This record gives sequence, C-alpha cells and structure tokens, in this order.
Amino acid sequence: MPTESVTFKGAFGDTLSAKLDWPDSGELRSWVLFAHGFSIGKDLKPIRTISKALVEDGYGMMRFDFTGLGQSGGDFSETNFTSNCEDLRNAANYLREHHKAPCVIIGHSFGGTAALKVADEIPECKAVATIGSPCDTTHIIHQFADQIEEIEEAGEAKVLLGGRPFIIKEQFLDDIGNHDIAKEINDLDCALMIFHSPNDRVVSITNASHIYLKARHPKSFVSLDDADHLLLRNPADAEYVAHVIAAWAHRYI
Repeated sequence: MPTESVTFKGAFGDTLSAKLDWPDSGELRSWVLFAHGFSIGKDLKPIRTISKALVEDGYGMMRFDFTGLGQSGGDFSETNFTSNCEDLRNAANYLREHHKAPCVIIGHSFGGTAALKVADEIPECKAVATIGSPCDTTHIIHQFADQIEEIEEAGEAKVLLGGRPFIIKEQFLDDIGNHDIAKEINDLDCALMIFHSPNDRVVSITNASHIYLKARHPKSFVSLDDADHLLLRNPADAEYVAHVIAAWAHRYI
C-alpha cells in the first residue's frame, strides 16, 4: 500500500509526525483517523495491521504520534488530555485541507476516550470505534497511582509506562479531572462501535459497559475474546478489528 509521511502542527505548535496509508488502486471509500493509546505511538504493530487491513478494504488511514511521542516534536510532560484532543482535531483538519475530512475515527485506549470527546466537533465524522478505551479520563491514574503523592508534592515525577520512563506533572492530574466524558458519550451524534477484551488487565471491560450504557443508538459492542490490551499477542485480533470496522462503517458513510 502507498504510504506517505506528513507533518502538521500540534496543540502547542510543535511539528507532529503522521503517516497516510491508502489503496494503490480503485476508489477510496473514505478517510479513517486513528488515535493511539497513552504513551504508545502510531507505529505499534497492531495499528499498522489495522491500517493495512482497512486499506485493503478501500479505506485511507491517517495515523499520527501525539505531541512528545514517537517521531513528533514537543515535550510529553507538558501534554494532557486537553492537548491530545487538540492534536486530534488538528489531524482531522489536516485531512480536511489536503484530502478529505475523516468519516471514521478509531481510538485505542486513552486515544479512544479522546475520540469520544472530539468526534462531534468534526461534522464529517459519521462513525467512532473505540478499542479497550476507558470510560473517563481519570482511569489513567491507576498506571501510576503509587506516585500520585509524589507528583502532587514535587509537582512532577518520573513514572514507568510500558517499561519506559516518562515525566508526569501535576498539570496532567489537574486536567484529567476537568472532563465529563459521560456527557460527551451521551451527546455523541455518531454511530459507535466498542471493542473490548474480557481479559483486558489494563482497562477493565466494565469501562466498555459504561460507554455502551451511556451512548445512544446506533451502538454496537464486540468482545475481543482472549485478546490483550495492546492486541499484540495474536495478530489476528487486530485484523479482526479492522475487518469488522470496515464492514460496519460502510453502512454509515
């Protein structure tokens, strides 16, 4: 599949790195925008697998690194949920200006929570899919719960996320407490597909239940039996997610 590396400006004006994947022949159905999970990046293998499978079904995909992650510029310690949402809006604006605004947004983990927040601000978006996503922003605290006191007292702390060190500042804690995602889900005016594994040890499947109950129809839930949170253990899990999204989204675009 053809892949183009592009850049756009993030929430703080930093240069963010993105890749565009699209079919090498035939008509392009629609553009899909992918928001990766907390502290991960656009090049995680399952994200590339999902992109490839969607491209094979005729979709174009934009995947990007949030500010301070992957190949994007900026300081991760200065970011928060609000800046992630702004990065996501800017990515959608890039597609709108250079190709066509995304009709579908996919978000993994914390990226899915951002997608739920931003989707209604993108008029062209008709469908949102979340994969292992928290139902609220404060859920992320459990990844460094034992260092909350240090962050509050010192203003920041070095924490391990996925085995890598990151600086989390008090401003991040303040920001995640200022978002009412339940209201955003209830007001969502897009078709919603929720993917979650009953075995997810990072984000409990009860989060999927909360999202589903708060959302209005049309909404769907797909259980990712035996899958891990990152969809790394079995490549077939990511392919399954992509093919279900492709078939489901075509109904709405």
